[in-house]
Amino acid sequence: MEFALSEEQCLLQDSVRRFLEQNSPLDKVRLAAGNTHTVQRSLWAGASELGIPGMLIPEDFGGMGLGFLDAAIVYEMFGRYVAPLPFLGTAVMAPLALMLAGSEAQQEKWLPKIAAGEIIAGVAVTESIGVREDAGVKAGKGTLTGKVLFVIDWAEADLYIVADSDHGLHLVLPGAKGLSRRALDTIDKTRSVGELVFDQVSAEPLPRSSADAVARVIDAGRVMLAADTLGAGQMMIEKSVAYAGERKQFGRVIGSFQAVKHLCAEMAAALEPSRSLVWYAAHALDEVPGDARLMACHAKSHLSEVGRFVARTATEVHGGMGFTDLLGLHYWFKRIGFDRQLLGGPELVRLEAAHLQGWAA
Repeated sequence: MEFALSEEQCLLQDSVRRFLEQNSPLDKVRLAAGNTHTVQRSLWAGASELGIPGMLIPEDFGGMGLGFLDAAIVYEMFGRYVAPLPFLGTAVMAPLALMLAGSEAQQEKWLPKIAAGEIIAGVAVTESIGVREDAGVKAGKGTLTGKVLFVIDWAEADLYIVADSDHGLHLVLPGAKGLSRRALDTIDKTRSVGELVFDQVSAEPLPRSSADAVARVIDAGRVMLAADTLGAGQMMIEKSVAYAGERKQFGRVIGSFQAVKHLCAEMAAALEPSRSLVWYAAHALDEVPGDARLMACHAKSHLSEVGRFVARTATEVHGGMGFTDLLGLHYWFKRIGFDRQLLGGPELVRLEAAHLQGWAA
């Protein structure tokens, strides 16, 4: 099957690329990584002018009504520039949860605000993948009790979407009585994650919640993380090739050495075929529902492994300079590392794929 982006999609990706080149240079990434709250409201306001928060939201609610492939090629650019923006939770997973499980009133209230970039939405669904010790959320009589870790887009969220242990989805406001919030440290300082502790916290359930709805939200998140890794890996390859063409040893640029050529070629050979996998996984979320879950697992697990290989090899090409903050290569390295573990590491996701295909009990 031959698969290529449309002219409109190429223009969309190029416009996001130009926006991030101008507004999210490495100096701003460093500044965001040094702050507790990584979300830069001014940068998000600029992204909102491009319609990025409302990409997946129907036009009736003020969005662009685009598909997951469009979102994936945009998030690839976010990975390319390690953009410190709340795209994953706010623009993908939260709107999808509301569209799949929310009531008409809930959709009319929140989707236009998300589309306009007026609010940031945190998403707490990781306990639906694997419950950690002393974690998990129980729902009862309009309240939530328990703890959830690694909440996506946590830092400045105006709204949280929380999954309970029975696959119910709930809306929770950050100022709700009995809700405690704590930042969690990860290797990737360009994105915020945190912990929420619920003590009989008032919550508004999404009435059409189901295990399938939660799974589809996770599938979409996994495909976007694969796209993010794809963009970050591509940038690391380009930086490696450029560095190899400038750095000299023994009176020659290191790119003339066969070993360095092989390292760069191996990275490109591993990453480039992954592009079609990510694109098809995103396409399947909209157009091929029978393939969507399995392809999301394949894309997430495969890009996790390819991304790690590219990150390590690119650092090797740079030698000792690859570990310095001067070049900033570590931002992409850490971004790929965090993408690998968020919403399930490759070992767990491959096991899910095996279950889906009947290869594991």
